[in-house]
Amino acid sequence: MENVIVIGAGYMGGGIAQVVAQAGYRVYLYDSKPSAVDKSLDQIRWSTEKLESKGQLKDPAKEVQGRISATPDLKIATRCQWAFEAVYEDMELKNDIFKELDNICPVQTILASNTSSIPITKLASGTKHPDRIVGVHFSGPVPLMPLVEVIKGDKTSDAVFKASLDFVIALNKYPIKVMKDIPGFVMNRVSSAAFREGFDLVAAGITTVDDVDMAMKWGVGWRVGPFEIADNAGLDTYLRVSKAYKDLGDESFAPRPLLEKIVQSGRLGRKVNKGFYDYTPDGQKTPFDITSLR
Repeated sequence: MENVIVIGAGYMGGGIAQVVAQAGYRVYLYDSKPSAVDKSLDQIRWSTEKLESKGQLKDPAKEVQGRISATPDLKIATRCQWAFEAVYEDMELKNDIFKELDNICPVQTILASNTSSIPITKLASGTKHPDRIVGVHFSGPVPLMPLVEVIKGDKTSDAVFKASLDFVIALNKYPIKVMKDIPGFVMNRVSSAAFREGFDLVAAGITTVDDVDMAMKWGVGWRVGPFEIADNAGLDTYLRVSKAYKDLGDESFAPRPLLEKIVQSGRLGRKVNKGFYDYTPDGQKTPFDITSLR
């Protein structure tokens, strides 16, 4: 059984750990905040048991859960064949992680980033072995969404790129090949364009949050609308990503001032039960009028 370490136990990291364990790998979950790991493991228990109850899990939930271990020490990566970085969108933090992994991991270990915006080439620039660094960007919620982008950095080797595509297929996911390393890659550039347009329409009072979401679900065939996606990912994350795009020289993704006000008001999405929607404990949601914060 191959060993995999996931660094970052948030919404995406926990989901990655779950699907990797479901595919039969041994997973170590690391976060600088132990409480984040505990919360993630609780979520994984709930998710795997729910999937099992619906007959959507190949192995028993307890068996999948048993393949995931919390680890307080990043040095466990020395035993791993794969390392997945899934921390928030901060280039300096990610660079530090990749430098440390590059120093401690055997040269055969593939180092992958779940970044949604930062070019892989930039993340690999401070390492000694940039050829083994690749982008593997999952869609959230990871256990339910089949799409994964595999991004080839300027120095990512062909062998590492192919191995990453094969790994994604082994997880029962569909890999999109991103052959040129640009900010935002493919999926986020397309979905971000839809979100920006919808956001501007709502901010101008032309339509509402829930009607945009319904339009994309019933008119275009999206499973989840752009505002629901944003709430799931976190509005602070969306703001951070848009600032990252701008810092990388892409002005079309510059953050909207109203989005900054929404985040400053404490509306961060589902993790605090209020974002573009207000959420009740039983999962019901009511759209919020963002124009009230102008």
